[in-house]
Amino acid sequence: MKRFFLLLTVSLSAVAGFAQKYDDLKTILMLNQLEKAKTELDKNMTNAKFIAKPEAFILKTAIYAGLAQSEARKNSPDAEQLIAAADEAFGKFKSMDAGMALLSDPTYQNGPINLYSYYYSSGYHDYNTNKWVPGYTKLKKAVEYSDLLLSRKLLTVAMDTNVLILAGITAEKANAADDAAIFYGRLADAKIAGDGFEGVYRFLVSHAFGKKDMTSFEKYKGLGAELFPKSEYFKYDKIDFAVGLTDKFEEKLAALNEVLTTDPDNVKANQVLGEIIYDTLNPKDHTAPLPANAAELEKKMIEAFGKVAKGKPNYEIPYLFIGDHFINKANKVNDRRDAHAKDMKARTKPGTMASKEDVAKREALDKEYLETLEGAREPYEKAAAIFAAHSSLEMRDKQQYKKAASYLADIYSFKRVMAKGKPADIAKYTAEEKKWNEVYDSIKN
Repeated sequence: MKRFFLLLTVSLSAVAGFAQKYDDLKTILMLNQLEKAKTELDKNMTNAKFIAKPEAFILKTAIYAGLAQSEARKNSPDAEQLIAAADEAFGKFKSMDAGMALLSDPTYQNGPINLYSYYYSSGYHDYNTNKWVPGYTKLKKAVEYSDLLLSRKLLTVAMDTNVLILAGITAEKANAADDAAIFYGRLADAKIAGDGFEGVYRFLVSHAFGKKDMTSFEKYKGLGAELFPKSEYFKYDKIDFAVGLTDKFEEKLAALNEVLTTDPDNVKANQVLGEIIYDTLNPKDHTAPLPANAAELEKKMIEAFGKVAKGKPNYEIPYLFIGDHFINKANKVNDRRDAHAKDMKARTKPGTMASKEDVAKREALDKEYLETLEGAREPYEKAAAIFAAHSSLEMRDKQQYKKAASYLADIYSFKRVMAKGKPADIAKYTAEEKKWNEVYDSIKN
């Protein structure tokens, strides 16, 4: 029994001894004798019993972070190492005491405060010098310490908007877009507005669309429109974003297809789809090769414009696009007709008949030309009927109406020529040709 009490007394003395060491170090820290405090602390940090309590690590946090921010050390090469060690020590402190009870002590509060100050100021310097990756790494840490200080009411603002916006910008510039969305999202969810913050909402709208998160897309677009009512950006819809985020045809096509998967009859989406396919099948450079799947794209274009026409009656635009497409296509066939006619003439001796092969090819090209023109006939007739129903037309509409009438007269003229031997058809096509020429003449500029 006597030996037991002796051991207990020794044990209690040891505990009391370490408690005194914590108090002594804390006193040196309070006196701002940071170099001395570090020296004494480092001696004790090798002792397993000393580091068995979280107080050892909050002491290290406070001493090292304070020293790194001191006038003597803050510009020295080892300031960053001191901060890294302080940050590591604070992590250890939290793991040993999740409640962080010791942070109620003002002396120990300086540890996370100095860590926040360092990461913020150093990160801000990197931000100003376009060092995005290291800047983001530091500012991400600054956000973590800011959140801690706010939760402990050691920062008196409702939200640390400065550190969040800087963390968001540097994350965005460092190609950490998902992280940027987290920081920006906190600002947007709090409806932070004012100069410099519109970009936050723009980023979130674009990022959400790219992630196919349409709930967030609509949410942040609505917030942006509410807080920045004069901005045109938040008036754009999902169709505008589908085609506006990329310059590549295949990517535009894929984005529109995603929209149409859930909303197949969306008039705007179908019109934009039809138009981008039209531009691909009718390039400004007429010598440019068409895509290998041109026939498939043509069918898709016609279907898209068909849905536009169905969803928006008395709207001539889809019909004009289809008509123009087939006229352009027919012109290419006609170029081959002309080339074959010249070649055939050059190879056929005067006074002799063209070969059966040449005649067959000419007839095949004539048939192809007629069939291609026929693709433009019905769309132009429907567009013309819409124009004719108006009591007055804008100048642009008059030009489109005249174009349709002119092509319709040409189409029926060629149909008349191809109807040789069929008097009834010739008469019918002659009457149609005459009618459309008269319509053309009746449209006054």
